[in-house]
Amino acid sequence: MKTLVTGAAGFIGFHTALKLLRRGDAVVGFDNVNGYYDPALKEARLAELDKAARKTGAEFAFVRANLADATAVEDCFARHAFDRVINLAAQAGVRHSFEQPRDYVDSNVMGFLNIVESCRRSKVAHLTYASTSSVYGANTTTPYSEHRGVDHPLQFYAATKRMNELTAHAYSHLFGLPTTGLRFFSVYGPWGRPDMALFTFTRKILAGEPIQLFNRGEHTRDFTYVDDIVEGVVRAGDQIAAPNPAWDAARPDPQSSDAPFRVLNIGGGNPMKLWDYVAAIEEAAGRKAVVELLPLQPGDAIDNVADTSELEKATGFRPTTPVRVGVKAFVDWYRGYYGV
Repeated sequence: MKTLVTGAAGFIGFHTALKLLRRGDAVVGFDNVNGYYDPALKEARLAELDKAARKTGAEFAFVRANLADATAVEDCFARHAFDRVINLAAQAGVRHSFEQPRDYVDSNVMGFLNIVESCRRSKVAHLTYASTSSVYGANTTTPYSEHRGVDHPLQFYAATKRMNELTAHAYSHLFGLPTTGLRFFSVYGPWGRPDMALFTFTRKILAGEPIQLFNRGEHTRDFTYVDDIVEGVVRAGDQIAAPNPAWDAARPDPQSSDAPFRVLNIGGGNPMKLWDYVAAIEEAAGRKAVVELLPLQPGDAIDNVADTSELEKATGFRPTTPVRVGVKAFVDWYRGYYGV
């Protein structure tokens, strides 16, 4: 198959493209390699994808462009016939959305619109896209289930990802475009983003600098290793979304539809307090953390735990990587990549 992977220079997009190349699929990556964080890390990921393509003999092409550029997106679809599209490009980061909300409109809203429009016009068989556990917002009933409503976001980043889900449903309903939205829970692992907690904590612990634990480390998170995320992404993409024959318009279930639409959680299945996550980093790093305890940040949910039964039902897969195994893999990668 030939698959378009947007955000291919990003954390999850890189790992997804790598898995597809290793199984022999043709991949077209699309990314603007912006400066939200160190572009050198993104360029290093792209170099790894080139290396994997040469090793496997799989086709890899890269388009350096902005998803918000409708002409660039249309041109990409005109030059390639895609069997699948996996949209992982987005402006990430909760804190950044407080200061630069327009970045999220450009990438997460307009960029996504350009993708669904091109998928519709090109009659792509299946669009799989990244949503986020942040859409659960003010909900306090955990584990979070896709069968519950998600209309109370706590920050603008989550609001834009919810817009993606609503846009996907409209296109699934109007044009029969099969879409699967994947709500990721606290993704971590090698090649991760420098603004993520694991990256920041590891850098500071190894340097002997203090780390900051908001909500005094009492958050609960469903940490999900990147290989498990990617396995879920690829399996979900392979299995085309279909209408749910049991869907009832009088009692609408938000997880599916009478259109070819669905949303699925991907969570690690082993939620833990942030304190325990730090302990896993300390163990892998061989050093104790110096900790500053701070109050809850605006926009943060206290508990963030996934019900992954729908993912398992749809794909036969559920994440299994223990946090300590995944954290050690990241710390080993970090030391090797940065020479620490």
